[in-house]
Amino acid sequence: MTHSFVSSLEEVAALREELDEAGKSLVLTNGVFDVLHVGHVRYLAEARALGDALVVAINGDASVRELKGPGRPINTAEERAEMLRALRCVDRVVVFEERRATGVIGAVRPHLYSKGGDYTAASLIDEEKALLDHLGVEIRILGLVPGKSTSATLSKLSDGQSAGPKRIAILGSGHGSNARAILDAAKSGTLGGEVVVVISDIADSGILRVAEEFGTPTLNLDPGTEKRGHLTDAAMKELHDRLRALRIDLVVCAGFLRILREPLLSAFPERILNLHPSLLPAYPGRNPVAMALAEGAVETGCTVHLIDAGIDTGEILRQERVAIVEGDTVETLTAKIHAAEHRIYPEVIAARLAGFRGS
Repeated sequence: MTHSFVSSLEEVAALREELDEAGKSLVLTNGVFDVLHVGHVRYLAEARALGDALVVAINGDASVRELKGPGRPINTAEERAEMLRALRCVDRVVVFEERRATGVIGAVRPHLYSKGGDYTAASLIDEEKALLDHLGVEIRILGLVPGKSTSATLSKLSDGQSAGPKRIAILGSGHGSNARAILDAAKSGTLGGEVVVVISDIADSGILRVAEEFGTPTLNLDPGTEKRGHLTDAAMKELHDRLRALRIDLVVCAGFLRILREPLLSAFPERILNLHPSLLPAYPGRNPVAMALAEGAVETGCTVHLIDAGIDTGEILRQERVAIVEGDTVETLTAKIHAAEHRIYPEVIAARLAGFRGS
């Protein structure tokens, strides 16, 4: 990109060397900075005060769409760079097209790296933090301005507008059969809401292909770890930020094989649903169908429940019983449970959304 408000990495690297030779320091921060607000301005001024020059690296437009979802960015990279450069505290702006800022960090080698207080050292992107540590860069986490965030700004802008359909996000890791049932209900008008995004932690998962069949926007969430069932702090923050930016009313897990925790639980209290293939509290966790067969149970089923801080311990909203007959295998019993799931999940979602009306 060539623009008078945008510097190249080479220009910024040269500035860093000039400052270093003079015994001065360069501070780097990065982000989207899509909707500039007073929280940004105060944060950037504080970051600039840490050193002698502040460089802001911003995501390119395609990168913002990938991170924040459809409808973003609101302002183009050129416009965002121009607004940032108009601030006295910002000395240079660079644009990067990748999801991560590692390329910028490696090219600039800042003396200090700063992030806002919605981050912690643990929630920084793993590969970015690893590079910063390798380069010996000091990391500073600065405080937030209470109530001044992009999500809060967008929420204010939407206040007073005519109420549209409730907005649903589906999270999944597998084939997407329950997502298909939900999307079918939304298409027929019986769901009472609109599925605005389907998110998966598996880049080539079937659920993303199902969403594409329905023309529903999709997002791939990098879990940040191969540890089974877990998301890193950075991945959890990214999921939280995406859902808030999309103004989601209800989060629906449909075979999502990662544990959800803070800050997501507090951001969507009693608004995260899960579907489990057993009659909870029986057989929580993994492999519930095989466990029911192994124990010789005469029936099992499925449960729609709220997600809380435990594993399959949230408030039960609805259950459907499924008989286990002689000769059932994991495959045949799973198919019967899926049929029950496809019936009840859209109905529970519709009832939940109806309860949100006027709230």
